[in-house]
Amino acid sequence: MHRRLALTGLAALILTACGAPRGRIGPDGLPLPTVYRIQPGDTDDIQFRMLDSVNSLRQVAGAPPVELDASLTAAAMTHARDMQAQNRPWLFGSDGSSPIERGRRAGFRGEVLGENISESYETELETLAAWMRQEDTRRVVLDPAARYMGLGWSQEAAGKLWWSMTMGSAAAPVQTAAFTPAITN
Repeated sequence: MHRRLALTGLAALILTACGAPRGRIGPDGLPLPTVYRIQPGDTDDIQFRMLDSVNSLRQVAGAPPVELDASLTAAAMTHARDMQAQNRPWLFGSDGSSPIERGRRAGFRGEVLGENISESYETELETLAAWMRQEDTRRVVLDPAARYMGLGWSQEAAGKLWWSMTMGSAAAPVQTAAFTPAITN
Protein backbone atom coordinates (compact mmCIF):
# COMPACT_ATOMS: atom_id res chain seq x y z
CA MET A 1 0.00 0.00 0.00
CA HIS A 2 2.74 2.48 0.99
CA ARG A 3 4.78 1.53 -2.06
CA ARG A 4 1.81 2.06 -4.37
CA LEU A 5 1.10 5.47 -2.79
CA ALA A 6 4.74 6.50 -3.16
CA LEU A 7 4.81 5.37 -6.79
CA THR A 8 1.59 7.26 -7.54
CA GLY A 9 3.05 10.41 -5.99
CA LEU A 10 6.25 10.02 -7.99
CA ALA A 11 4.29 9.54 -11.21
CA ALA A 12 2.28 12.71 -10.52
CA LEU A 13 5.48 14.64 -9.86
CA ILE A 14 7.00 13.42 -13.14
CA LEU A 15 3.86 14.31 -15.09
CA THR A 16 3.85 17.76 -13.55
CA ALA A 17 7.48 18.24 -14.53
CA CYS A 18 6.68 17.24 -18.13
CA GLY A 19 4.22 20.11 -18.59
CA ALA A 20 5.17 23.25 -20.45
CA PRO A 21 7.10 25.70 -18.28
CA ARG A 22 5.09 28.69 -17.12
CA GLY A 23 6.28 32.27 -17.01
CA ARG A 24 9.44 33.63 -18.55
CA ILE A 25 12.23 31.32 -19.71
CA GLY A 26 15.88 32.01 -18.91
CA PRO A 27 18.85 31.56 -21.26
CA ASP A 28 19.33 28.02 -19.94
CA GLY A 29 15.81 27.07 -21.07
CA LEU A 30 14.51 26.82 -17.50
CA PRO A 31 11.72 28.96 -16.08
CA LEU A 32 12.93 32.08 -14.30
CA PRO A 33 12.00 32.21 -10.62
CA THR A 34 9.01 34.29 -9.69
CA VAL A 35 8.11 35.75 -6.32
CA TYR A 36 5.42 33.76 -4.52
CA ARG A 37 2.96 36.39 -3.36
CA ILE A 38 0.43 35.56 -0.70
CA GLN A 39 -2.78 37.57 -0.86
CA PRO A 40 -5.08 38.16 2.15
CA GLY A 41 -7.70 35.77 0.72
CA ASP A 42 -5.18 32.92 0.35
CA THR A 43 -5.02 32.02 4.05
CA ASP A 44 -7.51 29.12 4.03
CA ASP A 45 -6.10 27.65 0.80
CA ILE A 46 -2.54 27.73 2.14
CA GLN A 47 -3.44 26.28 5.52
CA PHE A 48 -5.55 23.45 4.09
CA ARG A 49 -3.04 22.68 1.32
CA MET A 50 -0.34 22.34 3.99
CA LEU A 51 -2.64 20.32 6.27
CA ASP A 52 -3.52 17.90 3.45
CA SER A 53 0.13 17.49 2.51
CA VAL A 54 1.24 16.96 6.11
CA ASN A 55 -1.50 14.37 6.65
CA SER A 56 -0.54 12.54 3.43
CA LEU A 57 3.05 12.32 4.64
CA ARG A 58 1.90 11.23 8.09
CA GLN A 59 -0.34 8.53 6.60
CA VAL A 60 2.57 7.05 4.62
CA ALA A 61 4.67 7.12 7.81
CA GLY A 62 1.90 5.38 9.80
CA ALA A 63 1.20 8.43 12.00
CA PRO A 64 -2.34 9.59 12.77
CA PRO A 65 -3.66 12.72 11.04
CA VAL A 66 -3.49 16.17 12.61
CA GLU A 67 -6.03 18.95 12.45
CA LEU A 68 -5.60 22.70 12.39
CA ASP A 69 -5.76 24.33 15.78
CA ALA A 70 -6.61 28.03 16.08
CA SER A 71 -4.42 28.62 19.14
CA LEU A 72 -1.36 26.93 17.59
CA THR A 73 -1.98 28.89 14.39
CA ALA A 74 -2.10 32.13 16.39
CA ALA A 75 1.18 31.20 18.10
CA ALA A 76 2.78 30.33 14.74
CA MET A 77 1.56 33.56 13.09
CA THR A 78 2.87 35.64 16.00
CA HIS A 79 6.25 33.93 15.83
CA ALA A 80 6.51 34.35 12.04
CA ARG A 81 5.92 38.11 12.40
CA ASP A 82 8.40 38.24 15.28
CA MET A 83 11.10 36.45 13.26
CA GLN A 84 10.57 38.94 10.44
CA ALA A 85 10.88 41.86 12.89
CA GLN A 86 14.10 40.33 14.29
CA ASN A 87 15.30 39.52 10.76
CA ARG A 88 16.45 36.07 11.81
CA PRO A 89 14.90 32.62 11.78
CA TRP A 90 15.17 31.09 15.20
CA LEU A 91 13.01 29.29 17.70
CA PHE A 92 13.08 31.99 20.38
CA GLY A 93 10.86 35.04 20.40
CA SER A 94 12.26 38.54 20.76
CA ASP A 95 11.08 38.33 24.38
CA GLY A 96 12.99 35.05 24.89
CA SER A 97 9.84 32.91 24.62
CA SER A 98 9.98 29.29 23.52
CA PRO A 99 7.47 27.50 21.29
CA ILE A 100 5.97 26.01 24.47
CA GLU A 101 5.45 29.43 26.06
CA ARG A 102 3.97 30.87 22.87
CA GLY A 103 1.53 27.96 22.64
CA ARG A 104 0.41 28.50 26.24
CA ARG A 105 0.01 32.26 25.72
CA ALA A 106 -2.18 31.58 22.69
CA GLY A 107 -4.39 29.29 24.77
CA PHE A 108 -3.24 25.85 23.57
CA ARG A 109 -4.16 23.29 26.23
CA GLY A 110 -2.15 20.35 24.92
CA GLU A 111 1.60 19.85 24.84
CA VAL A 112 3.62 21.70 22.21
CA LEU A 113 5.77 18.98 20.64
CA GLY A 114 7.86 20.97 18.21
CA GLU A 115 8.16 23.87 15.85
CA ASN A 116 9.63 24.20 12.37
CA ILE A 117 10.68 27.56 10.98
CA SER A 118 11.96 28.84 7.67
CA GLU A 119 13.15 32.03 6.02
CA SER A 120 12.71 31.67 2.28
CA TYR A 121 11.05 32.76 -0.94
CA GLU A 122 9.45 29.32 -1.27
CA THR A 123 5.82 28.25 -1.26
CA GLU A 124 4.37 26.39 1.70
CA LEU A 125 4.78 23.04 -0.11
CA GLU A 126 8.39 23.78 -1.10
CA THR A 127 9.03 24.70 2.52
CA LEU A 128 7.42 21.45 3.70
CA ALA A 129 9.61 19.52 1.23
CA ALA A 130 12.70 21.24 2.67
CA TRP A 131 11.60 20.32 6.21
CA MET A 132 11.13 16.71 5.13
CA ARG A 133 14.73 16.56 3.86
CA GLN A 134 16.12 17.31 7.32
CA GLU A 135 15.90 14.68 10.05
CA ASP A 136 15.10 17.04 12.94
CA THR A 137 12.36 19.01 11.14
CA ARG A 138 10.94 15.83 9.54
CA ARG A 139 10.63 14.39 13.06
CA VAL A 140 8.42 17.35 14.06
CA VAL A 141 6.12 16.86 11.03
CA LEU A 142 5.81 13.11 11.57
CA ASP A 143 5.69 13.00 15.40
CA PRO A 144 3.17 10.21 16.12
CA ALA A 145 1.99 11.99 19.29
CA ALA A 146 0.91 15.10 17.33
CA ARG A 147 -2.81 15.67 16.89
CA TYR A 148 -2.84 19.40 16.13
CA MET A 149 -0.97 21.75 13.83
CA GLY A 150 -0.64 25.50 13.60
CA LEU A 151 0.78 27.24 10.53
CA GLY A 152 1.80 30.87 10.29
CA TRP A 153 3.74 33.12 7.94
CA SER A 154 4.72 36.70 7.43
CA GLN A 155 5.73 38.10 4.05
CA GLU A 156 8.00 41.07 3.45
CA ALA A 157 7.27 43.59 0.70
CA ALA A 158 10.11 42.10 -1.41
CA GLY A 159 8.50 38.66 -1.11
CA LYS A 160 10.63 36.92 1.53
CA LEU A 161 8.52 34.59 3.66
CA TRP A 162 8.96 33.69 7.29
CA TRP A 163 7.21 30.35 7.97
CA SER A 164 6.39 28.77 11.32
CA MET A 165 4.68 25.40 11.92
CA THR A 166 3.86 24.26 15.44
CA MET A 167 2.74 20.73 16.30
CA GLY A 168 0.95 19.76 19.51
CA SER A 169 -0.58 16.78 21.25
CA ALA A 170 -4.04 16.38 22.67
CA ALA A 171 -4.70 17.99 26.01
CA ALA A 172 -4.02 15.77 28.96
CA PRO A 173 -7.18 14.80 30.82
CA VAL A 174 -7.81 16.89 33.89
CA GLN A 175 -7.26 14.86 37.03
CA THR A 176 -9.98 15.35 39.58
CA ALA A 177 -10.14 13.94 43.04
CA ALA A 178 -12.70 11.20 43.46
CA PHE A 179 -15.68 12.32 45.49
CA THR A 180 -16.43 10.15 48.48
CA PRO A 181 -19.60 11.12 50.30
CA ALA A 182 -19.27 11.46 54.05
CA ILE A 183 -21.11 8.78 55.98
CA THR A 184 -22.87 10.01 59.08
CA ASN A 185 -24.68 7.97 61.63
